[in-house]
Parts: sequence; C-alpha cells; structure tokens
Amino acid sequence: MSTLRERLAEEGFESNEDYDFTVRCLFNTETRGVRALNIVGEGERRKTAFATALARALRIPHILYHDFSDQHPPLPDVILPPSRDELGREDPPIEPLDRIVSEACAQSEGETTVLILDQLHCADFREHIRIHRLISSCRWEVRDGHYYANPYHLLVFLISEDPLYHALHKESFRVWISRRSHKQIVYRPQDFGLDEDARPLFEALGTLFRALNTAPTPSEFGHLLNDLRLQTRTTEDLRLALFGRTEGLERDSLAEPNLELALTAVLQTAHALFVTESIEIAGEAPSDNPSTISSTPSNRSPR
Repeated sequence: MSTLRERLAEEGFESNEDYDFTVRCLFNTETRGVRALNIVGEGERRKTAFATALARALRIPHILYHDFSDQHPPLPDVILPPSRDELGREDPPIEPLDRIVSEACAQSEGETTVLILDQLHCADFREHIRIHRLISSCRWEVRDGHYYANPYHLLVFLISEDPLYHALHKESFRVWISRRSHKQIVYRPQDFGLDEDARPLFEALGTLFRALNTAPTPSEFGHLLNDLRLQTRTTEDLRLALFGRTEGLERDSLAEPNLELALTAVLQTAHALFVTESIEIAGEAPSDNPSTISSTPSNRSPR
C-alpha cells in the first residue's frame, strides 16, 4: 500500500517531509465544529498545490476551491435567473463565496467534502469572522437563509500569506509548507536500478547536497542521475542541472567557490561509473582534471 507521501507525489506535490502525523491530528482530535487545516509557510502557491494534492491523496469525493484574489471567479455550472420579491425588486446575485460554501455544506450532508479557501489575506475581515462562525458552529448564513455543514464530513483548508484571524487560528491545526524539502533521504543505488558500485557517486552527491543545504526529492535525484549519465560534462553543466532539477535551490548558492571540490568529486565518480572513453579537456590531450568530460556514456541507465 502506498504511503501518504507517495500518494501526494502522484497528485503533483512531491516532498521528502512526512505529513502522516498532521493528518492524524486533523482527523483524531476532538472538535466542536468543522475540522480546519491552516496551511502556512514560504511556499507561495506551493501551499495551494499541497492543499489540492492532500485532498486528492485522501480520496475525498468532493473538492471545492475558492480564491479570494481572483477578480473574475468562474461562473457556476447552473446560472439561475434573478429572483424578485413581492414588490418586483430584483435580488442581488449570490456572491461566489456564499455559493461555494453553501455548496460545500450541502455536499457534506452525504459525502466527505474539502473546501479550500485560498489567499484568505485578500478577503475582507468580515469574511474571516463568517468563516470562523462556519468552523465553530457548522452554520453558514446567506441573507435570510442558513446552511448547515456535517462536521464529520466537511474539512476546510485555509491558506493565507498573513497570519489568520486569532479565532480562526485557534480553531485550526497548522502545518508548515516550505519552498523546498529539508529532510534528507539516504538514497541507495538499488532504488534507481544501479549496482552497488554506484555507491561512490551517491556518497559524492550526498556530500554536495549537504554543502548546498538542500534535499532533492526522489524524482529530482533520478533526473540528476540521468543528466550525469547523458550530458553533464563540466562543473558548470552540473550547476545548471542542479538549478534546473531541484526546486527551491537558490542560483547564487551554486556559485559559491567552496562548492568546487564537491562538484568535481561528483563528476569524477559519475565519469568512473557511466563513461567508457577517456577524459578530454577542450580537445587537448587527456588529463586527470574532471572539470570537462568529453566521452560516450555507457549503456547503464538509472531508472
């Protein structure tokens, strides 16, 4: 059975961090009202990606999304004609937030539903108060009508670039989403279809990642292995590959002079593993300097 981390990756959010404990806290804690997850961090829209992937990874039947920064929200599937009162006065249209929250309440009566409220910092503060009332009392008021949420079926994910309204914060469980992974995973050659003689390359890459203070995800690591096998021939190539493959890695950090030894060690071990011909420096005689590799890659390919 796949883990939550694997299911999140399948749904578009890959990270080395585990969120099993967060999910257990969200579902297993006693609550007076609707369970709410406060998604914070430095990930910008990565937080949105996490919210959507988590809802899908949990196999939630209904996922509803509202972005407070969207000036032109999508039209509903069914557009009702404007209603009029007994004096012929036309009622104003229902606001997008009211429409989607009332739908979430209705869906939660029968099946598990996630309501993602994104960019909450763009909302009027009065909406924060209304959302708090929904979470604490399971009730949403629209004009003179009331919609009730099933607290056992409705989940609310709150995303804001600013701290939440205090009462909302107290009613939710908070999770941090970073721009990049920080948890180091010790990868083995066997994980990528390679033999044990690939271990020096894996150790050299581990040393480089620690020097960069970064932790590539499994797919990022696999892409880098393929780059080293197929086209990475110089330390500059390796810098470009690292920047291109590793999310959240700062470009300036790759230019640090103290990385040169670690970069060179990776190229040397990659050459020993993948390359069958001699090392050449810009068309000159063979040299032991691995800063440039001109060769034919072997047939050994990491998965």
